[in-house]
This record gives sequence, structure tokens and C-alpha cells, in this order.
Amino acid sequence: MSANPLLETWTGPYGLPPFDTVRAEHFGPALDAAMAAHGAEIRAIADSASAPDFRNTILALDESGALLKRVSALFHNLASSRTDAALKAVEAEYSPRLALHYARLLLDPALFARVDAVAAGLGSSDLGSLERRLVERTHLDFTRAGARLAGPARARMEEVAEALAERCTTFGQNVLADEEEWFLELSEESELAGLPAGLVAGAAEAARALGKEGKWCITLARSFVDPFLTFSTRRDLRKKVYEAFVDRGELRADRDTKPLIREILALRAEKAALLGYPTYADFALEDRMAARPRAVMDLLEKVWKPALAKAREEEARLLAFARRDGLETLEAWDWRHYAEKVRSADYSLDGAEIKAYFGLDDMMKAMFRAAGRLFGLSFVEVKGSALYHEDVRLFEVRDAGGALKGIYLADNFARPGKRSGAWMSNYRDQSKGVIPIVVNNTNFTKGARGESVRIGLDDLRTLFHEFGHALHGLLSDVDYEGLSGTSTLRDFVELPSQLFEHWALVPAILAEFALHEKTGEAIPEALVARIKKAATFNQGWETLQYLGPALLDMALHGLADPSALDPAAFERDECARLGLPAVVGLRHRLPHFLHLFRGDSYAAGYYVYMWAEVLEADAFAAFEEKGDVFEPALASRLRELYAAGNSMEPGALYRRFRGRDPSIEPLLRQRGLLG
Repeated sequence: MSANPLLETWTGPYGLPPFDTVRAEHFGPALDAAMAAHGAEIRAIADSASAPDFRNTILALDESGALLKRVSALFHNLASSRTDAALKAVEAEYSPRLALHYARLLLDPALFARVDAVAAGLGSSDLGSLERRLVERTHLDFTRAGARLAGPARARMEEVAEALAERCTTFGQNVLADEEEWFLELSEESELAGLPAGLVAGAAEAARALGKEGKWCITLARSFVDPFLTFSTRRDLRKKVYEAFVDRGELRADRDTKPLIREILALRAEKAALLGYPTYADFALEDRMAARPRAVMDLLEKVWKPALAKAREEEARLLAFARRDGLETLEAWDWRHYAEKVRSADYSLDGAEIKAYFGLDDMMKAMFRAAGRLFGLSFVEVKGSALYHEDVRLFEVRDAGGALKGIYLADNFARPGKRSGAWMSNYRDQSKGVIPIVVNNTNFTKGARGESVRIGLDDLRTLFHEFGHALHGLLSDVDYEGLSGTSTLRDFVELPSQLFEHWALVPAILAEFALHEKTGEAIPEALVARIKKAATFNQGWETLQYLGPALLDMALHGLADPSALDPAAFERDECARLGLPAVVGLRHRLPHFLHLFRGDSYAAGYYVYMWAEVLEADAFAAFEEKGDVFEPALASRLRELYAAGNSMEPGALYRRFRGRDPSIEPLLRQRGLLG
């Protein structure tokens, strides 16, 4: 290849990737070259004749692979947000290669000997606390990857890492294919009964994109599915959409993900066994705040019983409304619909009325203002930079003194080639002298051309949640990349995101930015009060929807030998054992559970949202106790928490903010589950 923009100096503003010139065919050669360069750097560290120390071993490792980091970051981000057949092929080929590259690095005997020597000398070292933390975390990465293994066990660990990457990549691509391929085509206006105007406009736009001009299409993007199930009065169509949504990953036999699930679980169990752990859950939890599976189960079980009782009460209330429509029983595709009716009757809340005040652009300004008042940040949109899609927006992030703190990208809309859900990622991590480039991905539905996009309460929380992750990356102030930003323990990383959701409904922020789409008037205080009064409504259902998958995850990864597992039977039997009502169902069924099977980050780790909710509910209670959600001293300590990355043990970091360990009572109160 005569010219590869990925291998040239990236001269775009802020060091942005060459989005406008890079093509799928550039990635293979660039990744090959980057892995080779990284390999040479690793060999130089491992084969050094100098005695191992922090600078020539630990710091050298942290700073190595710069080319590979930037190319692979771009590669993985585009594979999630702007993929196509060519990029999927590269992903299928290179994800296992990248996994093998890093596995071999962490299993290199000569390299580990040097890391081990530096770690062994910490007792007599004069290193600072940050440097000690980097040594300890680096050493732990090596040992957890199997660096102490030898012979056949070491070779097998390499094979397991490569095979896991291949299976997880295929799993993700199969689920994405189901999400892209299925849609419900609506041809008659009678099929739109009950749908708000914004959703109808979005469905028309989706139909236009699918070549169905003059019709309406409901895709499997959650931003279509949730409001359709909520507002459609056509029960037959609600059933079709619901069943397709929950059956993602098994809509077509040739890409059924259940065999992949069995293989992934067996490989993880084998990895844990090679490292001396009875189950993968034991292995995964060792490097989490929870520390052991029993601690996770204690938390989840403590919440399960009150949530189940509350859901049964909610079901009875919903069924009373459903009987007015001639129904004698509720099905899973009915719950959202009748919950909306009950919400309207009991709390005088109407989803369409709320949406009228929540314009997406205005709510982005609201989250920027909240971040400004808490942390002294400002966000200025800059246009003209070449980005990877016309929907993406770029903002400079500056601190109170005007210094550039980072670059924030907002990619808000669902489209073909973009996986479902919402997430934060980096194009560049923060380190000393290097500002981060952070991206938020959401999947909101575009409305008619030229019209403002309106979002609902759940969407608003999602927007603020992912922005909380972004702030965790943008506020990072750590010298070493390996400890910066969101590279902290998995059951701590959700604290900054879930905590920031609280500022979505701060009255002072809403009064400025929650403006009616037609009149421009600020949201009435009475409506905000009703929204807050209804905060615990439907929390039994919401909690069970989440806890079911979390408990399934722990049960799956608690199996010592899942090689003969039948995922469908396991899911069915576990739901029956738990007593999960079929009318509630699971937020994530196993065949499309991307958190678990698209990669290892949340394996034996879906519980982390509730673990972090204990922290965030307790943390926000500190602001409530002060009577000021922007109280300066607390906000300053919160900024320190966001900025610290993985520079200290997260429990100690939380105690530095709160002055004590967290209490579970604020979580139970927040969910309306406190007796």
C-alpha cells in the first residue's frame, strides 16, 4: 500500500484520527505494522542489560505501543459506531490477532522477570504512591494473564485468549446483524394508533433510510422499541416488536449465538482453572471492589426480595387498567403500555407531555451547565473538523482558567452500522501532557428533517449517565496512562456515570434548559414535582429487569464446567428458580447479552451497576444533606474522585470523598424498596 493515513503523522486538529481518509483496507497493514513496532519495543525492554527499575521497565511498558494504541482505538471505535462489511471482515480477522499479541506480551518470561523484580523491590523502594500503584497494577496484570505459568499451560493460555477474542467478535457481529436486518414495516395509519408524533416522524425517517418511502418502520433500536411498546395501542404489533427484540441473537439459525455462548463460557472456565481458580467468577471478582462472588450475591439477594414484592404490587395495579381493555392477564409486551397508563392516572404524568420539554440539544446544554457549575468546565462546539459521520459533534472542553482540558465527541443517533445501546469510549487516553479525546455514543431516534429531537425521561438519564463516564475521562489528571480515566476497577467505574444522572433533574438546570418545543416556556415546577414524586414508580419491574440478568451472569460464571451447557435451558431454569415473573422478563436475554459475550469486561460483572448504585446513592445523599447539589467543598472533593482514575484503591478514594464507607439505605430509598 503506497500511502496509509494511519501510519502517517496525524496532522488534524487536536490530533484527531484521519477520519476523512481512512478506509477499512488501511487497518490490516496498519495493525500489522503497529504490532510489529510494539513487539520490538517490548523486546528491547525484556532484553535490556540494565538492572530492572521503575523507569526502564514499568514506565517503559506504560509508554510503549503508542502507534498500536491510537490505531486500535480508532479501529475498535469505528467497528462499534460506523462499521460495514469490509470493516467487519477486518474485525473478524484482527481481533484474535490483537488478543494473541497482548497475551504473548503478558506471558513473556523475560519481560515478567523484570516486572517481578521491580515489584519485589517495592518494600525498599523510595518510589512515590502513584509509581507504586503503577508497579502493583502492572504486576497484577501479568500474573492474572498467566505470567507464572510455564510449558503447555502457558501455550494453552495464548490459545484461549485468541479463541475468546474470535468467539466474542462473532457474537457481537451476529447480534448487530439481527438488529440491522429486522424491522416492522407499517403501511396503514391504523397501525400507528397511540404513537406520539415524534415517534411517527422517526419511523418515517427510518423507512426512508430503508428504501420504504411513504411508509413507517420500527427497527430494533431501543429508542424505537421502548416508546413503541409504551404507546402503541395495537397489542398484536407490540407483541411482534417485543418478541423480535428479546430474540436478538437467535432470529436466524445460521447466526444463532447460543453455541458461541457455550464456547465462550467454557474457554473462560478453562482460563480460570489454568490460573488456579475454581470458577471464572472467582477469578474475575478477585480484582473488583466486591472481591468475591458471595459479596455480590449478598447485595443482589438483599434487593431481590423487596423488588419482587413491589413488582407483584405493580402487576396488580397494571392489570386493573388492562381489564378495562378486556384483558384478563398481562404479557411482557403489555407492561410498558399499562405502566404508562398508571403513571398518567396516579401521577398525572404523560410521556409525550414530558418529551415536549426535553429537546436533545437543550438537554446537552443542561448537562454542560451542570458540569460547569460542579467542576468549572466549559464546552464550546467547534465545527469544520473532519469526523467519521455527519451526525457527530465536536466540543472543546476547557477548565475554569481557559486551558484546554480535552475533546468531547457526541454521536447521538441510531443508524445502520452502529451497535445498539449507549457507551463512552476514548480515541485517546489522558496522561501527563496529553489531553483525552472522549466520545459518547447513544442511539436516539432522529425525527423529521429540520425538527428538533425530543427525548424521554429514560433517554435523559442515559444522556447524563454516559456524560458522567465522559467526565471521568475528561477530568482525569494522572501522570501515567495505565492509571488514567476510566481504567479503574469495573465495579467502581459506574459510580461517576450513575452519580451524574442525579443532576438531570436539578430544578435550577431544568428551569434554564427544559423549554417547551412550541411555546419556549420553562418546564413548570409542578410538572418537575410530579416527575420526582413518581421516581419510585415501576421500580419493582425496573429492578427485577436488571437483577435477573445480573443473577444469571453470576450463576453462569459460577459454573466450574460449562462445556455441556444448554444456554436456553439454563436461562429458563434459573428464571424459574428465582421466581422471576414472565410478565417482567429480562432486560438482556443470554443470546444478545453483549455485556457478557462481546468481550470480557462485564463477564461476572453485570452486577457492577447495582454495586456502583450503592456508592452513588450514598454520594448524592452527601449533597442532599448539605441542601445544595452544587455545594463547593463537596464538588471539589467530587472532582478529585473523577480525576483520580486508578491512582489509588477505590474504597479509599470513596472514603476520602464521603468520610466513611457507603451505606445501602440510600439505594433502597432511591428505588422505593425501603420498608
